[in-house]
Amino acid sequence: MRGALRTAGRWGVRVLAGVGAVLLVLTVVGAAVDAAGFDRTRGGYEPPYEGWTGEPIDWAAGAVTPTGFLDPGRVVDTTLDCTTGMIGFGVWGVSVDFRVVSERAIVVHRPREACEAAGFDPRF
Repeated sequence: MRGALRTAGRWGVRVLAGVGAVLLVLTVVGAAVDAAGFDRTRGGYEPPYEGWTGEPIDWAAGAVTPTGFLDPGRVVDTTLDCTTGMIGFGVWGVSVDFRVVSERAIVVHRPREACEAAGFDPRF
């Protein structure tokens, strides 16, 4: 009887470890997909930030929050605070401020205009 319980316990640990490994891989892949979809533009990295290609951020596709915009991803949520210009990321309900919108982002993605259109007074 003891041998059977030990064998069952070992299988339980292996199953839990396998499920955990699968969830970890899915989380990493989902975060990578979210990161790749955040800024779909290339080029124009030097002032005056011209000659870029791709698709700028579609602010209308995101949700408007009391402080700015929220782009819910598969794993990582991206936020823009329209007052401070702070970009943040959230995973599993934990939000982290990342950095202030860059000058290139202001020219290419036009967050000030999007914030003004949503009724905010951007100060960045």
